[in-house]
Amino acid sequence: MQRFTDLEVWRLGHQLTQEEYRITGAFPREELFGLTSQLRRASSSVPINIAEGSKRTSNKDYARFLNISEGSLAETEYELMLARDLKYSSADEIAPLLERCGLLARKLHNLRKKEEGKP
Repeated sequence: MQRFTDLEVWRLGHQLTQEEYRITGAFPREELFGLTSQLRRASSSVPINIAEGSKRTSNKDYARFLNISEGSLAETEYELMLARDLKYSSADEIAPLLERCGLLARKLHNLRKKEEGKP
């Protein structure tokens, strides 16, 4: 049985979450319970749901958790754009994170489709 920590999508999600915790530390104090908290929750939800889903006993259940991760990733992507547009972080700092979101979105989609196709 493969551990969730061996999954590339989990590793990418975990790395993305760590980076987002780093950049949100510099957000304005008044955003602590706003965008800072929401971005941290959304980004950490991606690897959390991958981990939880990987332990489900059916492929259908696993695929459902991967789909939840995809939704959390889309939320994360928007919140990164908002942080950039509000100038809480520079475009240069946000751009690589958005690229990682795109890469992770493709990989999550492909893994979910693969799991949905299994008997």
